[in-house]
Amino acid sequence: DVLPCPEGPVPSVSITEIRQYLRAQGIPFHDGYSCLHTPSLFTGPPPGREEQSSPAAGAPYTLFIDKTTGSFLCTATLAEGTWQDFQANVELRHRGVPAPSSEEPEEDTRRAREDARCIWDRALPLWELLDEDETNKTKAMFGISLVTDATLKRFGVRYLRTAKSLVFPWFNPRDATLKGLKLVRAEKKGDAIAYVEETLPRFDSYHNLFGLPLISRRDTELVLTGWELDALALHQATGVASLALPRGATCLPPALLPYLEQFKRITLWLGEDLRSWEAAKLFARKLSLKRCSLVRPGNLQPRPLDALNQGLNLTKILRAALPASHKSIVSFRQLREEVFGELVNTEQVAGVKWARFPELNKLLKGHRRGELTVFTGPTGSGKTTFISEYALDLCMQGVCTLWGSFEINNVRLAKIMLTQFAAQRLEDQLELYDEWADRFEDLPLYFMTFHGQQNIKTVIDTMQHAVYMYDITHVVVDNLQFMMGHEHLSVDR
Repeated sequence: DVLPCPEGPVPSVSITEIRQYLRAQGIPFHDGYSCLHTPSLFTGPPPGREEQSSPAAGAPYTLFIDKTTGSFLCTATLAEGTWQDFQANVELRHRGVPAPSSEEPEEDTRRAREDARCIWDRALPLWELLDEDETNKTKAMFGISLVTDATLKRFGVRYLRTAKSLVFPWFNPRDATLKGLKLVRAEKKGDAIAYVEETLPRFDSYHNLFGLPLISRRDTELVLTGWELDALALHQATGVASLALPRGATCLPPALLPYLEQFKRITLWLGEDLRSWEAAKLFARKLSLKRCSLVRPGNLQPRPLDALNQGLNLTKILRAALPASHKSIVSFRQLREEVFGELVNTEQVAGVKWARFPELNKLLKGHRRGELTVFTGPTGSGKTTFISEYALDLCMQGVCTLWGSFEINNVRLAKIMLTQFAAQRLEDQLELYDEWADRFEDLPLYFMTFHGQQNIKTVIDTMQHAVYMYDITHVVVDNLQFMMGHEHLSVDR
């Protein structure tokens, strides 16, 4: 994924411009939490032409326009696009040309769906494994012995024997066809169990809110979890509407925001570590702080599946969730729990540790948000080589990373990073290239397409866009002199 498009930075549009345009075109709309809601351009008569009937009597408001980026999604037809696409469709309607229906899926998407369908047909419902002993062993392996067959059936979870994986479906919210799958297998690493995930289609286009088909229009409260098994545990223990994010605490893609507009209250319960807590605070800003509450990680508030297994009261934990927005002035009493949390989790507060650089952990403690680190050294001393290894280390641990390389081009940089990732010279073993490139592609890594000297405002705008779109938490700029050029020397850098 390259940011922004090669023809230049993403054209930004303000919420004021969007509102003015809709009013000028006579399109009724109302303000949602993170989107504006309008009648769809892709169904029924053109908006604004329904003999000016009142919105309630007219078409349902199924088209959502993102307040930050201007991109839109129609939940009735699944048509989507940029703000420029939206304006083009409005112009077409004024000329009486029907808006195009959502296009045919691309070749890759179609193939992924076919593969998903084959796997889904081979997978068995978990409660129908022939041998009860096998069922119990499988459930124990994933820590879901207490999850009932009724819950597994409700969410449509299956088991693929050949891959020893749980299979979670992604159904089209419009016509319930299968759009994709997530496979999760458990691997023992010493005493701990690690879960390995694989999705069809690939991660960057896998936008499944697991559990969405079970949500009714009347639901106004929701719990967002970071893992499919947490959504199962939560629903079983509390009966509340619960959904799982496709990439857990790594990112909340803006494409999913329209589906979350109907909820007046959203509780984020993403996991048991401080990174999940940081992510919950970040996501709450996207979802609108005033309707969000957060479950603070702690010994008595682990992730929902662990809470179910430990016999804790999940309803009580949900009731104790903290409001995401707090006033501009706070007393220590309000901060008391947070301070205690930081003392209990000193290791996690220090940030994400580097796996490849234990000595660096002693110096910098770990990667923490809001910190600026400057690396200096003479030309050719290995700054870029080292920083790419340093960033890759964090990226492999799920830290969403944005690279701004102004000195060497992205192809060369990606080649360096891929070699470091594979830890071998791929030019000598080209037959391995696709396998490593596939794995590398799934990392949360993005590159800006600038090269050489740049206008600082354009760069900052692009970074802000990336942070909103991909929940970037680590930005690398290589290097400052190159980006700024030499005529900016008088400016406060």
